[in-house]
Amino acid sequence: MKKILCVSLLMIAFAVQTVHAQDAKAKTILDAVSKKISSLKSLKANFAFHLNGSNGKVKETKKGSFSMKGQKYHVLIAGQEIICDTKTVWTYMKESNEVQISKFNPDEQTISPAKLLTNFYDKEYSYKYVGTRKVAGKNCDVIEMTPVAGKSKQLTKLELAVDKASNTIAGGNMWEKNGSVYQYEISDFTPNPNLADNYFTFDAKAHPGVEVVDLR
Repeated sequence: MKKILCVSLLMIAFAVQTVHAQDAKAKTILDAVSKKISSLKSLKANFAFHLNGSNGKVKETKKGSFSMKGQKYHVLIAGQEIICDTKTVWTYMKESNEVQISKFNPDEQTISPAKLLTNFYDKEYSYKYVGTRKVAGKNCDVIEMTPVAGKSKQLTKLELAVDKASNTIAGGNMWEKNGSVYQYEISDFTPNPNLADNYFTFDAKAHPGVEVVDLR
């Protein structure tokens, strides 16, 4: 599973901002999510991604956890750590004991934390309210989001299921242009956990013998 997929979905789930659209009900719901998330100093949650086959059955599942503080984030998934301090991105592969270092440049990414935290959807998505659904036992409002023509190189459609009780994202679906369909769920949402700033940088000393691949 691509690194950009993991980070994209998680940032969508935790950092939805106000967007322009014709659907007033969807706007009200997204505004409530935005207000809830923007009021937090930090957050943490678990997640699961499911790649669905053409027959609708799950072909692959990835589980992990996600932490965020401001625009910084730290993702743990399938033997990998993806860490960003808003300037540098570290991708650590536990099995090979290798870390790839790259410069964080939101302009070069289809979906990035910086874009999502600065009204990304204002220019790149339209949306509409499509009904209600239960996700992991939660009563959710469902919003369908469509990329504005020419704005997405990867997605054809995105779906957010918003928990009515907490105004947070419980899950949803994502459709890629290559035909892949991903279902995702968010659980164990923890607001304002105590997260040190150094949790959002990679500590090479804590990984003896790590091979460093600097792509900056």
